[in-house]
Amino acid sequence: MSPARSPGTRKAAATTKASKKAPTSKRAAKTEVLADQPATGHRGDLLEAMLRIRRFEERCVELYSAAKIRGFVHLYIGEEAVAVGVNETLTPEDAVVSTYREHGHALARGIPAEAVMAEMYGRTTGCSAGRGGSMHLFDASRRFYGGSAIVAGGLPLAAGLALADRMRGQNRVTCCFFGDGAFAEGEFHETANLAALWNLPLLLACENNLYAMGTALAREHAQTDLAMRAASYGMPAWAVDGMDVEAVEQAARRATEGIRAGTGPHFLELRTYRFRAHSMYDPDRYRDKAEIERWKTRDPINQLMDRMRENGELGDKELAGIERRVTEEVDGAVEAAEQAPEPLVEDLLRYVISTSAEVS
Repeated sequence: MSPARSPGTRKAAATTKASKKAPTSKRAAKTEVLADQPATGHRGDLLEAMLRIRRFEERCVELYSAAKIRGFVHLYIGEEAVAVGVNETLTPEDAVVSTYREHGHALARGIPAEAVMAEMYGRTTGCSAGRGGSMHLFDASRRFYGGSAIVAGGLPLAAGLALADRMRGQNRVTCCFFGDGAFAEGEFHETANLAALWNLPLLLACENNLYAMGTALAREHAQTDLAMRAASYGMPAWAVDGMDVEAVEQAARRATEGIRAGTGPHFLELRTYRFRAHSMYDPDRYRDKAEIERWKTRDPINQLMDRMRENGELGDKELAGIERRVTEEVDGAVEAAEQAPEPLVEDLLRYVISTSAEVS
């Protein structure tokens, strides 16, 4: 998906699972949703959107190693199918609340790579004017209400956005991304309870990558079926193969259509995996290397490319074209960021404290 195009504007595939009834709260699906086969052109868009995120983040690794990007950086490599698949089902009027692992969400939402990269550099042309960096991307014009350094911190905010839409009679969806670590926080349970109680138009998208920072899911949760636990709040909830972008899109479309129909909040447990460490500072000693390699065999980008090749939808020429466009886009973003101005020292307290004129 090109950043110039708003997410969710393309037509859904003619034959998807969207028409099927979503699992009820009494019966959370334990079988992961599998993908049907959408149109060729659409698959190409999905592939390009995932490659944009992958190449962008690979460049961030290089720039961070060269000390051109500072601070904390949490990479999304391996989880691209989640951001792309879910955002395909959202409209420009919907809202997205993200986490500190948010580059993929921002790019999939349509924030230009230039604006995201400039923010990584801390430049004034960044989407947060260089004040947020990697963990605090924000773009109100695209209703992307940023990342949060607080685990589960975005959940109450998302509930507030959804409540405002419901009170105003606006048929919009608020999508909140969060990790499995947030499931252990009180904010998740408070938000899930209120969302179900008030019938809020909220999509709870749990990116279950099996590790809350460095703690394995089974060491933190006595019951690791997160979808089943979410269903106990009285909302439709099911698990999805988060390494299959088409499966994610179909599941998210079922959920968003249900929400728009007035059936209240929905929960998706998107079973995925990050190939990189928790952050660039993390030595990643809590995972077995063989486990990481096993998950890499399910790389969402490679899976989609293989599927397209098998169906005669992707050749070397087409793939080279996608790679060229994405590379040029990322190269241009880096060049623009390096030429953009840094924030002025005299503006350090701007947006932090108010002047007397602003207060009066």
